[in-house]
Amino acid sequence: MSSSLAPVFYLPHGGGPLPLLADPHHLALTQFLTELGDTLATPAAILVISAHWENAQPALTATKSPALLFDYSGFPPESYQYRYPAPGAPALANEIAAALQQHGFAAQLDNNRGWDHGVFVPLMLLRPQADVPVLQLSLLKSLDPMQHIALGEAIAFLRQKNVLIIGSGMSFHNMRAFFQPDLVSLPQVAAFNQYLIDSLNSVLSYDEQATRLSAWLDAPYARLMHPREEHLLPLHVCFGAAKGSRAKLLFQHEVIQREVLAFGWFD
Repeated sequence: MSSSLAPVFYLPHGGGPLPLLADPHHLALTQFLTELGDTLATPAAILVISAHWENAQPALTATKSPALLFDYSGFPPESYQYRYPAPGAPALANEIAAALQQHGFAAQLDNNRGWDHGVFVPLMLLRPQADVPVLQLSLLKSLDPMQHIALGEAIAFLRQKNVLIIGSGMSFHNMRAFFQPDLVSLPQVAAFNQYLIDSLNSVLSYDEQATRLSAWLDAPYARLMHPREEHLLPLHVCFGAAKGSRAKLLFQHEVIQREVLAFGWFD
C-alpha cells in the first residue's frame, strides 16, 4: 500500500442490519469487514457512497453530528437502537462540493440527512471506534454509469488528503432472488461477476476498463443481477476515484446464498 494515497474500496453491505446480527448468511462478510478494518491505517476522514441515497445532483451530508437512518423494516428491536457517534465533516463537505462544481456537477450540501445503513452497517465493523469524521456522497438519479465514473474522478484528490473512499453496495442485488433462490442460478451470478473481474483486469488500460464498466448491461445476465443498478454504481464511483490504480479482488463469497465481490485500490 502506498503511503501517499488512501485506499478506495467497493464493499458489499449485506442485507439491512444482518451483518451486525450474527446472521449465518453474513458471517463471511462480517468477518471480512472486521478483518479489513484491522489492517487499515487511521484515515483523516471517511467518505461513503451508499446505494441508498440518490439525488438529481451529487449531494453531501454536511452536519456536524449526523443521526442514523434506520432505512429497513422487519428486524429485531436492537437493530433500531444502534449508535455510530462519529463526527460529521462539514468543512470537508464544502471542499468536496467545490471540487465537484469545478468538474461540472451542481453539488449540494444537505444539512439534515443522516447516514443510512449502507454507511453505518459496514462502518460499525470496519471502524467500530467511530473516531474518524464521516460524510456521505449521494449517487445520481440518472443512474448513468459514465456520470458516476466522472463523479469518482472528481473526488480522486481526496486520496492524497488521506480520505478513505468507500463505495457501499452489492455486486449482486436482485431482491426477488433473495426470497426465491431458484430465480437466479449460481453459475449465472458467477458469469456476471467474472465480467466485473475481467473489466478491472490491470492488463486493460483505464479507458478500456471504463468502457467495459459503462457497458455493464452487456455482461451476462446483467438485468437479472441488477433489476435496478443502484447497488452496482458505487463501484463506478470507486473506479473513477482510484483512476490509475490497480484493482484487487478482496472478497468473493456467498452472502444470502449469492456470490458477491469486494474490490480495493491501494497504489
